[in-house]
Amino acid sequence: METSPVLRGHLPDRPALAPTRRRVLGIGLALGLGGFLAACGTGPAAVLSAPSGPPQRGGRLRVGLAGGGAADSLDAHSSVSTTDIARIVNLYEPLLYRDENYELKPLLAAKVTPSADARVWTVDLRRDVLFHDGRPMTGKDVATSFKRIVDPKDPKSGAAALAILDEVAVVNEHRVEFRLNSPSATFDDSLGQYTLGIVPADYDPANPVGTGPFKYRSFAPGRNSVFVRNERYWRDGEPYLDELEILNFNDDDALINALLSTQVDAIGQIPLTLLEVIDADPRISILSAETGAWMPFTMRVDRPPFDDKRVREAFRLAVDREQMIEQVLSGNGSLGNDMYSPFDPGYPSHLPQRKQDIARAKELLAEAGHPDGLTVELVTAPIQSGAVEAAQVFAQQAAEAGIMVKIRQVDTTTFFGDSYLKWDFAQDFYYTRNYLPQVNASTLPTSPFNETHWDHPEFNALIKKANATVDDDERNALIAQAMEIEYNEGGYIIWGHANQADAYQQYVAGLVPSRTGLALSGFEFRRVWLGGAS
Repeated sequence: METSPVLRGHLPDRPALAPTRRRVLGIGLALGLGGFLAACGTGPAAVLSAPSGPPQRGGRLRVGLAGGGAADSLDAHSSVSTTDIARIVNLYEPLLYRDENYELKPLLAAKVTPSADARVWTVDLRRDVLFHDGRPMTGKDVATSFKRIVDPKDPKSGAAALAILDEVAVVNEHRVEFRLNSPSATFDDSLGQYTLGIVPADYDPANPVGTGPFKYRSFAPGRNSVFVRNERYWRDGEPYLDELEILNFNDDDALINALLSTQVDAIGQIPLTLLEVIDADPRISILSAETGAWMPFTMRVDRPPFDDKRVREAFRLAVDREQMIEQVLSGNGSLGNDMYSPFDPGYPSHLPQRKQDIARAKELLAEAGHPDGLTVELVTAPIQSGAVEAAQVFAQQAAEAGIMVKIRQVDTTTFFGDSYLKWDFAQDFYYTRNYLPQVNASTLPTSPFNETHWDHPEFNALIKKANATVDDDERNALIAQAMEIEYNEGGYIIWGHANQADAYQQYVAGLVPSRTGLALSGFEFRRVWLGGAS
């Protein structure tokens, strides 16, 4: 049973947990104190204002993030915590990446071309890229980077997405071929993951060298890390900052109070319940972004009562999605329609938005042999901000349809322990992904995280065909058909997509909303700059 957060892929970057009432009150007091200090002209908040004009060079950006600890790493391919991800995005770069609009763009690759049968992907590399130590990046470095990631004796975070990769063949210094053991028309999506940074052939994580906008200076696991501008960076003019410091905080209280007292310039992943409180401070700006993140309820379709699709539909119709978003996300999210990947070009937007229908839910339960309703156990844990709250709200809503939900709350270690992927009715979470990569991760008999135990022959055939279809329009039509099957028969209840929310001092410039689900513009601090004295 694979339960490692590293290999699972979507565990490491989970946001901080939702606050308790005590914490909201405590942070409110800190806000009041912060406002008093600013009014008295104390500290940098009194002399720095919102920047204007062209970007200015110089200064140190101090970023606060919750989480991390003694296991923190600078390894390009072994990120676990949110702070790990922030570090590797700035030290290293993959061949492709998802920009703030969730569009796949070239990064270290200049061009990526699939063969007609989607089994060989040719990558032409940028010719102007140097590593931090001044050596040019070559095809050999690309090949050895991927060999390191998929090493069967020590597979790294991105290995699961590369199961179909047979070899990376070096054609010349600036061209490589990714040769696959089965067709994949969306293999370029796999190449656009932050866990696939290109490193030198002689890479040593203890002395990290990459191609990113910042270079390593110091690192204290669980405390902080400091990076300096990469003067050899291939993007003209970037980065603007002289230094970048990433600081670890143990909890949200400490994180938010550090921002209010100007100990840090920006913080990532604010609990959505605190947005209004933090936004009340005139010195602070909120960065909010719509994402494709989702926190589903998972129904095992191979076990009763969920082996009856009428029961699954009844459960989906029991959900008041608007109320769920309001109570769990404090209104900071978009409606879900029991399908993931809302930004995928193949997303079937013509399907009706599913709404709560208690009468129809009762009818379906009666047709399935449960005229008096039924009782189920829902396993929950604080795996994601709002997960436990979502379970509680669902239990209240489902009771109207005669569904008695007994909530069993366990700790996160237990949830992702030996019983993970075996729960009859539980929850999970994922960040933004396009459809076929997400299917390969969670919705096929061969998927490593098929928590619903979904195995639908017609669906499987459509996915196999879509994976081998290079033409975008044809592939999107197949994706729409597969999504419609899941919409009608699948094992997920997807009630909403949470926004990503961060906060920063008004003198910080260059941050933009990002659909990726990663905090603070996807941690792309190359574009950030600091305003001067007012």
